[in-house]
Amino acid sequence: MRRKWLMILLVIVLSFSTALMGCSSTEKAKSGDEGKTTEEVKVIKIGVIYPLTGGMASAGQDQKVGVEMAAKIVNGSYDLDIPLAKTEGLPNFGGAKVELVFADTQGDPKIGLGEAERLIEEEGVVALIGSYASSNTAATSQAAERLGVPFFNAESTQHGLTERGFQWFFRSIPHDFGFTQNLFRFYDELEEKKGIKVQKIGSAYENTQFGQGSNEAQKHFVKESNREMVVDIAYTANSTDVTSEVIKIKEAKPDVLMMASYVNDAILFQQTLKQQNYMPAAIIGMEAGHVDKDYVGVLGKDATHILTSATWSSKLIESKPIVAKVNEMYKQEYGKALAGYVPHAITGGLVLMDAINRAGSTDPEAIKQALLETDYPGDSLIMPWQGVKFDPETHQNIYGSNLLLQIDEEGEYEVVWPFDVATKELVWPAPSWGER
Repeated sequence: MRRKWLMILLVIVLSFSTALMGCSSTEKAKSGDEGKTTEEVKVIKIGVIYPLTGGMASAGQDQKVGVEMAAKIVNGSYDLDIPLAKTEGLPNFGGAKVELVFADTQGDPKIGLGEAERLIEEEGVVALIGSYASSNTAATSQAAERLGVPFFNAESTQHGLTERGFQWFFRSIPHDFGFTQNLFRFYDELEEKKGIKVQKIGSAYENTQFGQGSNEAQKHFVKESNREMVVDIAYTANSTDVTSEVIKIKEAKPDVLMMASYVNDAILFQQTLKQQNYMPAAIIGMEAGHVDKDYVGVLGKDATHILTSATWSSKLIESKPIVAKVNEMYKQEYGKALAGYVPHAITGGLVLMDAINRAGSTDPEAIKQALLETDYPGDSLIMPWQGVKFDPETHQNIYGSNLLLQIDEEGEYEVVWPFDVATKELVWPAPSWGER
């Protein structure tokens, strides 16, 4: 009887030990400590989430192909002085290939949030990249933050995105305050070097996080520089009539109109300005819609002399060899030259994939740590930046910078500031509609 009870007790103890071991193994698998490194991984899945349909589809599709181009460079073998370009796949994963899993926000933050959750929970992506519109990026990155997955942003500029205290969010593009501060330096230099005084500022902005953040930055630097904001107009990006807004701008007579717009509303404003036979001395876009290929594509000559802040210029194709090489690859693949936000998406994709490779693991914590340790060299970038290195607190790229471009008579975006690297002389004031 004693032996019988001892046997029963032994079975119970063994069963309990096995259960504990199973629980421990499950926790290790969840934490990424087991079975997720080097040659054991054949494919690394990255979620790519952009507005692929709807009013922002033009920009979203460009960014999609940009990330695809980054994956092509990493998965193949190319004679490019870019990290991971000369080897096939991710060397620290035994040559595993990057697989992109796409999702469409449709330009709607609520849809974007659900799609981000699906990519993480159902598709099993190890990181996300997206989502163009700042409002979309704010929503999709919330899912990544809650679920503990790295989120890389290459094109949203609302400064508050990197002020939320998020641990999993990283951004390579400069934010609104950096953009705007540089533009007010331009105004100062314009007076010092050209004798042109900019005192009265007008602001027109689409009323979501992108536009609101840009307007907030403009108000800050208007006050700091003792200038005056003479007109301040918020509107919805899907507006179909902005006649009343343009009339208010016309009556205020700003020295410069600063606009934070997506492409459809940027086009609509320019068309309405022509209908009202009014053109300020200068219009400066905050990149976004004013660098979208459809802006000049739709407006043609009516886009001439418009200025825009920008973080990339096609003139880099002529001046920076690595840009020329990537541009040639891109033309062979897609039949057109680099433009708009494509270079931003290529850059974001490459920096993220490099971090995943350096992590040597699909464990989210390891990838996050690799991103924090990023020091991507400027001479390997197709952007005009010193490099990519993230602030340890905000995770904002500390090396991002911007240029000022102006659309010439041929529809080309020429660099007009900084003055020492200008590719064409600044035209100021812009000719009236009757003088064009």
